[in-house]
Amino acid sequence: MRILTVAQREIKLGFRSSWTYSFLVLLAIFTIAILLLQSSVATTEGYTDMTGTVLNMTLYLLPLITLLLGGFSVAVEKEDGQWQLLSTYPISAYAFLWGKWIGLAIVILIMIFFSFGVAGMITYIAGQSISFLTFLFFLLFSSVLALIYLSIALLIGSMVKNRWQALVVGITVWFLTIIIWPLLMISTLSQLPSYKLVQPTLQILTILNPAEFVRVFSIMRMGAGSVFGADYNQWIVWSTSSYGLLIFIGVFLSWILLSIFISGFIWNRRGEYETN
Repeated sequence: MRILTVAQREIKLGFRSSWTYSFLVLLAIFTIAILLLQSSVATTEGYTDMTGTVLNMTLYLLPLITLLLGGFSVAVEKEDGQWQLLSTYPISAYAFLWGKWIGLAIVILIMIFFSFGVAGMITYIAGQSISFLTFLFFLLFSSVLALIYLSIALLIGSMVKNRWQALVVGITVWFLTIIIWPLLMISTLSQLPSYKLVQPTLQILTILNPAEFVRVFSIMRMGAGSVFGADYNQWIVWSTSSYGLLIFIGVFLSWILLSIFISGFIWNRRGEYETN
């Protein structure tokens, strides 16, 4: 019940924040643009070059919004002394963080669904057509990506002391996992002593980056795994198999659970240090 209480509080605070509505407008404009862009393609079934472009565009904006919104929300609790007040009640750090995650997840998912809903209506009014499966794919892709990065945002918020540190660390994580990641992968793979190590290293690096993992799996499920080359052949086999979705869900949940667990550990350790 304490988790639900924190979640309800977070939802109320979320929709009272000007940051939420600023990000909502930005996300809505962005979603309208990418759906109109996708609908301009004659063939919208399955994976196309335009679909890949839309996915990459989503990867640039949505994780950044989620990292900033989630990181700020946790950092403000410590900076303004709200956690000191809440800690006087019988509530654990994990219950607090899970309540935060659930509340923020609801806020962000509402933002995503609202943005896609408005974008879908405008696309329809504009006389453009987009298949329902493609629309659903973009919606699910955005939701999964946001939920993973939300857990990372809480981890960032647990590590920093104020919202400015949350801003710097959040942008740094976004820059590393979204912008510079391909260059880091190429640099790492080029330093390997044997070509036999390329494939396993590439797969490990893909799992370590949630954005890349979600992107690769999503494209493979659309039947376009060949665009990644022969080093991902094993991924094509398992991702398109009957148990592929279960493996994806397992990795997806592992990212969330591990991030929240580490966040709670850091939160408790910092609380003990400040007490002493």
